[in-house]
Amino acid sequence: QVQLVESGGGSVQPGGSLRLSCAASLSIFNRYVMGWYRQAPGRQRELVATITSAGATNYADSVKGRFTISRDNAKKTVYLQMSSLMPEDTAAYYCNAQYSLSTTVYWGQGTQVTVSS
Repeated sequence: QVQLVESGGGSVQPGGSLRLSCAASLSIFNRYVMGWYRQAPGRQRELVATITSAGATNYADSVKGRFTISRDNAKKTVYLQMSSLMPEDTAAYYCNAQYSLSTTVYWGQGTQVTVSS
């Protein structure tokens, strides 16, 4: 059974930093585009960032220059380094795995990030 397990969420003051991790139990990790999405209360889930196995990245405009997505294919883990956090970054953050050769998608259970003074 595929599992995506997120960690690293928590509470932080505006301007602070957090690093999220997502460990994946995928048999062929490097065939998946990995991503982070977030969902704030009362809002739709939205893309934060994605990264291909080759390292090509894509970011939502709202996080460009503040967040960095990376992956370690040997450890089957994807990371999201978040800096200069703002209250509007408060949301549940979800790890996502999209198989590059089909429409198969997996989701993690989510980890909460709260930015507040």
